[in-house]
This record gives sequence, structure tokens and C-alpha cells, in this order.
Amino acid sequence: MKIKPLGNRVLVKKIEEEERRTPGGIVLPESVKDEKAVKGEVVALGTAEKFEVKEGDKVLIAAYAGTEIRVGDEKYLLVKTADILAVIEE
Repeated sequence: MKIKPLGNRVLVKKIEEEERRTPGGIVLPESVKDEKAVKGEVVALGTAEKFEVKEGDKVLIAAYAGTEIRVGDEKYLLVKTADILAVIEE
């Protein structure tokens, strides 16, 4: 399946964080993890004329932003460009 965002939306592949553990080795479930910005990689751009990001950029997205989409085993977010907080430069 191919997804093409419309307007000022961007399709981002979520980068899953590693499991978090307490100093004693207990794995923390999703429900108690800190809700912070989500990391992802830009996969596709919408149909708007100008974007501040490009395909392949790693970005930070506001927590709870966008719509989560699953394609097979992969998780994607469909977000508005206003919900992209920063580009990660490595």
C-alpha cells in the first residue's frame, strides 16, 4: 500500500524507542513511560508547495500529534507540518 499525504501533511515512520528499565531491571510498560516528543523519519510529503523538511529527515513530533497508521508491522504518523517540532541533525 502506498500512502500520499495531502496538503501540508507529512507521513512519518515512527522510530521506536528501546524498552525502558528501572535501575533494578524491571521493564516499564507503555502506560507509565514519559509522554515526550516522538522521533520519526519523513517518508512522504503532502501536496503543498513548500515544506521545511524533506524525505529522509529525522524529526521530533509533538506528543499526541497526528494520526497513527499501521501498514504491515510498520507504524507511521500522518501529521501536519505545524506538529513537527524540530529536525534532528546527527
